[in-house]
Amino acid sequence: MLAIVIPFYKLFFFEETLQSLANQTDKRFKVYIGNDASPENPNHLLEKYQGQFEFIYHRFESNLGGTSLVKQWERCIAKIENEKWIMILGDDDYLETNVVAKWYQHYDAFYDKSNVIRFASKSVNMKLNGIISDSFTHPLWEKAAASYFRRFKGLTRSTLSEYVFSKESFLNYGFHDFPLAWHSDDAAWLDFSDSRPIYTINDSNVFVRFSIISISGNNETQNLKDLASVYFIKKSILNKFDLFKKNQQIELALYYEVVIKKNRKLKYNEWLELFFIYAINLDFLQFTKCFRRFMLR
Repeated sequence: MLAIVIPFYKLFFFEETLQSLANQTDKRFKVYIGNDASPENPNHLLEKYQGQFEFIYHRFESNLGGTSLVKQWERCIAKIENEKWIMILGDDDYLETNVVAKWYQHYDAFYDKSNVIRFASKSVNMKLNGIISDSFTHPLWEKAAASYFRRFKGLTRSTLSEYVFSKESFLNYGFHDFPLAWHSDDAAWLDFSDSRPIYTINDSNVFVRFSIISISGNNETQNLKDLASVYFIKKSILNKFDLFKKNQQIELALYYEVVIKKNRKLKYNEWLELFFIYAINLDFLQFTKCFRRFMLR
């Protein structure tokens, strides 16, 4: 069965999340709600939806999301019982009515072939009065590296809520604890996929909300996001560089340099990493330009 994990903190859009679960045409799922010591009490909503779908609610006495969203995700996941597949759904996101039904309709197609499954998605932009985007769809089968690079190039979008992953892959790899959990999901799909392609269910949508109270919509945390981007490239991209094509490696290396320079100067070992990348890709023009920047630092 499918486990839907909701790390709860904000009440404002939470009823829409719960209503979308109650509206599922297939009820073969179990919801685990982990309250991150929120000052907002969801009990009246939980009482309203009691019996409409199966859920377990737990209030944690200490707040973790303020310092580590990843640790909050992990302690919520630890509440899961026997389910083998996990979706982490934001407390302000919601599902189309047939998401769970489509999950089971597609199950035989991806079972034992993929560890990471994703749904098509639509963004709900609260900065623009709740305008809902067209559906973002993906190739039926796609390597995780190719998927990330499409996002890197701005050709698609990706958020945690639209993915389902095997519990086994999570236990094998875990999440990288980057600041704000920024890129922690991108890193997870590169790890969790474990050389298997991502499978996409394009005939159902997860609705992902963007607002000033969401991390994605908050521009005041850009410095932390940049720091997380550096950690992500160091720990995930550079360690899996062989999964990317040569031209992609060059573009990622250039981005790596740019994002570091937003906050500080490059360290000597980081310059060496860049020299090595350009050298092994036989890109002597970029090597020369990089060396010139190094000398002028």
